[in-house]
This record gives sequence, structure tokens and C-alpha cells, in this order.
Amino acid sequence: MLLSLAACGDEQANGNPAAEPSGTTSVQPSGTSAESLTITVRASAEAPATSWKLTCDPPGGTHPKAADACAALTKAKEPFKPVPKDAMCTKIYGGPEIATVKGTWQGKDVDTKFTRQDGCQLHRWTQVAPVFGEVPKVR
Repeated sequence: MLLSLAACGDEQANGNPAAEPSGTTSVQPSGTSAESLTITVRASAEAPATSWKLTCDPPGGTHPKAADACAALTKAKEPFKPVPKDAMCTKIYGGPEIATVKGTWQGKDVDTKFTRQDGCQLHRWTQVAPVFGEVPKVR
């Protein structure tokens, strides 16, 4: 029943319940892997970067809201999964912001980029938005 409830929440979150069945469960290991991420956020490709370190279990690092960021990552089914290359995405532009996340999450290496260039990328950003903190303003 727990897994079926998790699946229902995912249907509402991405609006496409049958597009990509997942072969993994959302069970969290308790303290079995070191989570350490470096998050770098830019207001645009030309803007200066703001960076934080984030650790979870327990939340910490230099991230200004580490607990919120860790909660968002834990809630997201696959927070670092890229948008498939063949995905059909709406042409909704969310802004010029760019973020990179590198490190380790749940025992897996992470090295990914987030943008807000279309509907798919915007959805991906929104799912874990607390990770990016207050996005710096373009000067």
C-alpha cells in the first residue's frame, strides 16, 4: 500500500502517470550513505555564481536552509534524473537561471545541471527548488 500511495503522488506531480514506469522504490536507507552535494546557482549564464555545500542525515553544510533542501530531495522520486532527450516539452520559459549539483546522493554520484528553459526543465527545477535557495538576482 505504501508504494501505491507513493505512485499516486507521483502521478499528480508530473501529470504523466504512465510515461515512465520506475523500477525503483522510494525507500530511504537510514544513514547508510554519505550525502554531500555542492550546489552552484547563477541568475543567468553570465552572472556570478553562488555556491553552497549540503549534507543530509542530518541536514547541514553551508546551505542557508539545509533541512528544507534535504526534505525536497527526499520527497522527489528521482531528484537528479535528467529529462529524456526524446521528451516532448512545452515551450514555457521559466527564466535564465542555471544550477549545477555535484557530489553524492543515496550512494550514487551526482553531476547534473538544472535550467528553466522549457516546461520539462522548469518542472524538474520546481521539484527540488529549495535546493537552489534564493536565486541571485541579475545585476
